[in-house]
Amino acid sequence: MKAWNKFLSLFLTLIMVLALAVPAGAVESEKDLTGYTVILHTNDVHGAIDGYASVTALKEQYTAAGASVYLVDVGDFSQGDPAVSLSQGKNAIDLMNLARYDLAVPGNHEFDYGFDNLKDLQNQAWPGFLAANVLYDSNPAFTPNRICTTPAGVKVGFFGLATPETATKAHPAKIQGLTFLGGQEMYDCAQAQVELLKAEGCDVIVCLGHLGIDPGSAPNRSIDLLEHVDGIDLFIDGHSHSTLADVQSVTNESATVNGALLTSTGSKLKNIGVVEIAPDGTMEALNLDTAQLQTQEGFTPDAATAQWAAGIQAEIDAQYGVPFATTQVTLQGETLQVRTGETNLGDLIADAMVWQANLLGEPIDGAILNGGGIRATILAGEITRRDIQTVLPFGNTLYMVKVTGADLLEALEASTYCTPDPTGAFPQVSGITFTLNTGAPFSAQENYPSSTYQKPDAINRVTIHTVGGQLFDPKETYTIVTNDYLGAGGDSYYSFTDSPVGYDLGLPLDEVVIDYITSQLKGVVAESDYGQAQGRIATISYRDVKASDWFINPVIFVTRSGLMQGSDGAFYPNDNLTRAMMVTVLYRMAGQPEVSAPPVFLDVDDNAWYADAVAWAYEENITKGTDTLHFSPDQPLTREQLATFFYRFADYERFDEIVVEGDNLTDFTDGNQVSDFARTAMNWAIAEGLITGMGDNTLAPQGTATRAQVATILMRYVSE
Repeated sequence: MKAWNKFLSLFLTLIMVLALAVPAGAVESEKDLTGYTVILHTNDVHGAIDGYASVTALKEQYTAAGASVYLVDVGDFSQGDPAVSLSQGKNAIDLMNLARYDLAVPGNHEFDYGFDNLKDLQNQAWPGFLAANVLYDSNPAFTPNRICTTPAGVKVGFFGLATPETATKAHPAKIQGLTFLGGQEMYDCAQAQVELLKAEGCDVIVCLGHLGIDPGSAPNRSIDLLEHVDGIDLFIDGHSHSTLADVQSVTNESATVNGALLTSTGSKLKNIGVVEIAPDGTMEALNLDTAQLQTQEGFTPDAATAQWAAGIQAEIDAQYGVPFATTQVTLQGETLQVRTGETNLGDLIADAMVWQANLLGEPIDGAILNGGGIRATILAGEITRRDIQTVLPFGNTLYMVKVTGADLLEALEASTYCTPDPTGAFPQVSGITFTLNTGAPFSAQENYPSSTYQKPDAINRVTIHTVGGQLFDPKETYTIVTNDYLGAGGDSYYSFTDSPVGYDLGLPLDEVVIDYITSQLKGVVAESDYGQAQGRIATISYRDVKASDWFINPVIFVTRSGLMQGSDGAFYPNDNLTRAMMVTVLYRMAGQPEVSAPPVFLDVDDNAWYADAVAWAYEENITKGTDTLHFSPDQPLTREQLATFFYRFADYERFDEIVVEGDNLTDFTDGNQVSDFARTAMNWAIAEGLITGMGDNTLAPQGTATRAQVATILMRYVSE
């Protein structure tokens, strides 16, 4: 940290960032940083325009101290807040011009308004965007690289990389003709840039990348690329909203991969990135907390940039800052939440979509929107149009598709491929209930066309229960309202493009939500309606259970009801259930009432995890033990014992005599093998449809009962 400590003693101390107690102060004119190269960097600003004045001032401070300063941005500056999205990025470009940015890489959100708009922005900005891996009609869409030479003669070679995920994170209609190289093609492209810049005599090679470090972005992350490309000295990253601390956590605290220093600054200009390169070539990366920087003595945000940003903000507030409704609860739209599970804000938006589409006359079965399309939380209190447009900044419109149940199932499987890791494709839904098994493997062999998302070749993780209030049928055709981005196959929803009927309703999604809140909710988002997520999406996590297994619904049922649980990430469906486990399940069904006396059996310790359950079962005559002194808790449960337990439990619940008519045992070839103590119970279980036999016209009464079989009978019993 030699370079930074020297510079810190000149003009400011960032106590919280560096955890050092050094007096703060402005740059002293006699101090000289001549020979130092400083790269200031930002990423994923997403419309936090009030921070640009600090960026401008920081560049001026370093420049005044004699350093050669380059200010760069690595993408997603033109979307995320009405302050920039309403102008389709122009306001951001104006502020970045004031701050005198030198270079930028287009993030995926720079393409939200179309490639033509992006080219217009480029014409209004600095020498242009860098992106070596983006092609338009097979030709470079942007300048691949730029070489800058400092007054000290240091040649710094910059090249840019845009995330290949743009192919599925941008509206397909707005990126026609563009190709985003990913995987090995991107690695080869980057290596070629390194060799070219080396041949030009560059002393330092810097990759400006909008790739990120999220697991769901593999193999197109910055850390993946650096493991495959040699010769990069510095990689400035964006896309995953990661800070330098996050980078350190995935690189064993070194922040280096294959010899390259890797850094990033989070999002929303909460930090400003600094990389200092000393005359001897040593390099140090820092994240400066912008809010703390603004409080330092001797540091003043640039007045002209601040005034410009304030003017933009005032115009937005005048148009969109007037409250139109209130919410009694915080509506959760934080990135991690909406990309990993159901949230109350996701429910509200999806409900609004169904409500609006139904008003057009055609019954809607359900709605789906991608969690990545929700960009902010709305705090309890007043709601303004600006709040809604901050949540939904993309200008999406409602889109209607008719899809088969099979295509709907494929879409949900593909969009939850990496959950519980976050993905922007994660579905927020209305009119659809499903369970996601995050422990089951996602199976795929190929990507969707022109996509980084994979097409599932099996349905392992998702089980749909209902659509439109009816039991799910993969052969049924459903009418689904979504947004135009997903309707065109965006994110992982390529199966929607198979729809024989798909059309844009032309209704802006933000306006739909505003109308729903004002008209349907009467201007109040009530706690009783949206106080929490409404349970449309459930999750389990078992590595040994797949959606195609015959016992999937029983396993989901017993897990969600709390009657049975697995351990160590597995359910063990084919393992035998013990007698202790069986009485414990029934005890849970009974509500775990207090027991008046300890167990009477010699083989049941008073402190055993199943002791209360056995004592209760004995008190209620649900078990008599395997003999008068023993319960045999660890003995595998037989099928006739299983029937007996359920028969006696039914008698306990109903408080009346259970009448069984006829002899159902004669329908099975081994019915005569049922023990005398179990004949009535087995006869009853068959009559009730709880036990249906083994599929070969046998009961196997002395055979053991597996956990999957017991789960199935539990579901049947409760559903009677």
